[in-house]
Amino acid sequence: MKQLLYFILLGTLVFSCKNKEKNCTEASEHTTETANARPNIVYILADDLGYGDLSAYGQQKFRTPNIDKLAKDGMLFTQHYSGSTVCAPSRSALLTGMHTGHTVVRGNKEIMPEGQYPLPDNTFTMAEAVKKAGYSTGAFGKWGLGFPGSEGDPLNQGFDTFFGYNCQRLGHNYYPGHLWANKDSLVLKDNTGGNNGTYAPGLIHEKTLEFIELNKDNPFFLYVASIIPHAELAAPEKIMKRYRGEFPPETPYEGVDDGPEFNQGPYRSQEQPHAAFVSMVHLLDAQVGEIVAKLEKLGIADNTIVVFTSDNGPHTEGGADPDYFDSNGPFRGTKRDLYEGGIRVPMIASWPGKIKPGSTTELVSAFWDVFPTFSDIAGIEAPEGLDGISFLPTLLGNNDQQKNHEYLYWEFHEKGGRQAIRKGNWKAVKYDVFKGSGIPIQLYDISEDVSEKNNLAEKYPEVIEEMKALFKEARTPSEVFTFSQETYLNVK
Repeated sequence: MKQLLYFILLGTLVFSCKNKEKNCTEASEHTTETANARPNIVYILADDLGYGDLSAYGQQKFRTPNIDKLAKDGMLFTQHYSGSTVCAPSRSALLTGMHTGHTVVRGNKEIMPEGQYPLPDNTFTMAEAVKKAGYSTGAFGKWGLGFPGSEGDPLNQGFDTFFGYNCQRLGHNYYPGHLWANKDSLVLKDNTGGNNGTYAPGLIHEKTLEFIELNKDNPFFLYVASIIPHAELAAPEKIMKRYRGEFPPETPYEGVDDGPEFNQGPYRSQEQPHAAFVSMVHLLDAQVGEIVAKLEKLGIADNTIVVFTSDNGPHTEGGADPDYFDSNGPFRGTKRDLYEGGIRVPMIASWPGKIKPGSTTELVSAFWDVFPTFSDIAGIEAPEGLDGISFLPTLLGNNDQQKNHEYLYWEFHEKGGRQAIRKGNWKAVKYDVFKGSGIPIQLYDISEDVSEKNNLAEKYPEVIEEMKALFKEARTPSEVFTFSQETYLNVK
């Protein structure tokens, strides 16, 4: 009955593409170009990695040499924003090119026993666009946008190949009972009975490298949605032993290590959370290096753009300690906040011969810009009606040709409801939206107060009035993701 309810509700949603057939046709018209002229696209998405968790962005307690090398060889973005402050809506904004006031999936919603609220069938995704243009498409890691077999399944949203976790809740666990290989549930027998046989990110990485090898002779779009370093905190012992005792003081985390909930979402215990976190980022960094090395070995690195980023700010779950590592850098807030610490994320892009090595940009950009950017790179027209703006001119150093956003918008459907807008240097934040009208709006000047400590709302009432209008303008109605607490909580 719950699944039936969701399918009924799908018909009332504001879909992210009004005419999927038209967009598919437009994309396919460009397939007459020679395949080998089209750049490969690799998009690596870390999970809950903070702005300050990379040494290229100021991390002092450990190093991330391979990701740093991407920055040395390419461009580092200082004002890039995630799609949301939690997983599913952030990914929805990425793949649809629409912010959370317009994209279909605007929050985390579970479909039991496995999966999340699905993207509708007539959503036109970035993967579908490049696939119609002749790209092979693969997604590896965590999905979170539709339970297995639903219209939101990655194989129904433009990906030829999927390997990893369909369900982001089960993606909390690093030694899962199964993963998905396209439509097949791959049972990991050596993880049964609480055993730590197969470390899932390692297996997913192997399949990622295989995809590159198999598609080296044709253009491909590779979406690497890593689960690292999302809680739980767990890493292979061969890496853990390198860091044990190196980050005192350690406060052991007591989690769920047996019983019916074990490996079903709750996090397992960890005696040394600091060492585990560093071990996980170490592995993530190594995997980025191996992806680049594979491209170089196959002789296709010069025709491949590699983008690295994170889906939202750092988390505080499962023993994670972002304060210890200064994971959110100079910013206020963490995951689930709409202050900068929850949504401003690292982004690095490397493209030999195209992007100037060692360059930095202050361009204000967001996840919904990736779709039109990759469309430009693939030589196709982006669909009409996207919220995103291509930042390809910035990547190529043509700053005088770069268009800019009037404003950026976010909404969040937990913790009483939250909204935020950035327009120029102004940042407006509204919490407790479920309480209805009359909720005060906080106002910050990001150019002078990046830590959002000085609320200027009383000083600039005219700006507050402008922001009130934008909060209404920025979103379209959704029958599922509303700002009515009663409606929201009644949809399970």
